[in-house]
Amino acid sequence: MTDSTLLTPPTRATAIGATTVLNWALLASLTQLSGPMPPFLLTALAFAIAFGCFMLWLMVRGVSLSTSFIQPPKVWALGVGGLFGYHALYFVAQQNAPPANAGLISYLWPLLIVLFVALLPGERLRLSHVVGAVLGFSGAALLVGGDVDAGGSLLGYASALACAFVWSGYSVLSRAVRDVPTAAVGGFCLVTALLAMLCHLLFETTVWPQGVGWLGVVGLGVGPVGSAFFTWDVGVKRGDLRLLGFLAYFTPLLSTLVLIVSGYAEPTSGLATAAVLITLGMLVGSGRLRWPHRAPREEEA
Repeated sequence: MTDSTLLTPPTRATAIGATTVLNWALLASLTQLSGPMPPFLLTALAFAIAFGCFMLWLMVRGVSLSTSFIQPPKVWALGVGGLFGYHALYFVAQQNAPPANAGLISYLWPLLIVLFVALLPGERLRLSHVVGAVLGFSGAALLVGGDVDAGGSLLGYASALACAFVWSGYSVLSRAVRDVPTAAVGGFCLVTALLAMLCHLLFETTVWPQGVGWLGVVGLGVGPVGSAFFTWDVGVKRGDLRLLGFLAYFTPLLSTLVLIVSGYAEPTSGLATAAVLITLGMLVGSGRLRWPHRAPREEEA
């Protein structure tokens, strides 16, 4: 198999990346379904399953396993740091704050992608970026400030916010290593699983999933923690990052709806307001909602 056959056209890559949004909408609910597991143990199990999926993917594609492990140190640091950091923080947030609140705050990362891209060479920070950031973080502040009896802790909310920064940074920096094959994600999954298990053995008490909790763990490994990272890697490296960011803006709304339908969150007015503010902030910040008196060319210049 030649390298040229592995290249994905931009349009197809964007479509592949877009399927990740549906996968991530299930992340919070599957995490809750897995039960009160230690965060590092949950990370280790989910990524071990993800690596198993990766092995099957290699067999189907006919790609050598060595492709996953022969990468420069900076690529390993970025890949493992992004996957391990985001999920360990996310699982801590889900266990120490109301799931819908933690989920919405962690999904500020598409807005942060827009802000980070605006700070890159050749880009500039616009008024829409600032307004979008104010709206998005106002929604997050509403979630934290409105948590009177919901049982959320500073650890939970701080972890959720850290998630947003870790994943947005990972997504933007991935553009700098776009030539790294998607097969490398499999190696990241394996190292992440091993690192998480080491942290579990050092810092946590083992509590295994019970009953249907295993369905949540397997679901995480196959979906949001497994296939989602292969599809997202293809999208951010070969596709339209701005369009993927726009589509990802609807992830918090979808995730919140899934939590409500599955019984893990209550449909309150405060939650709805925060969800709308965060989503609106993402849309304004991306420039998708334009000022009526300005031409599209001015906004894109």
